[in-house]
Amino acid sequence: MRLKRMGAKKHPFYRVVVTDSGSPRDGRFVEEVGTYDPLQDPPTVSFKAERIRHWLSQGVEPSDTVRSLLQRAGLWGEADRDESDAA
Repeated sequence: MRLKRMGAKKHPFYRVVVTDSGSPRDGRFVEEVGTYDPLQDPPTVSFKAERIRHWLSQGVEPSDTVRSLLQRAGLWGEADRDESDAA
């Protein structure tokens, strides 16, 4: 799971995508699961929470930046809490 850069020169906009680790940064991807616009004040982030949970349960590893965005949204670490609640 990583960011795909979109937008014009000096006006970036990012999509959060699930992709094969060997694919180029802006290349082919499996599914778009969110967006990130750092130029807004404050920066806007939106996720498809259900799809994020699905891919994380399948073992997809987010990039460091995506992991940080997921932590701010409260979606990173949910799987760990859910497993500890069940025990």
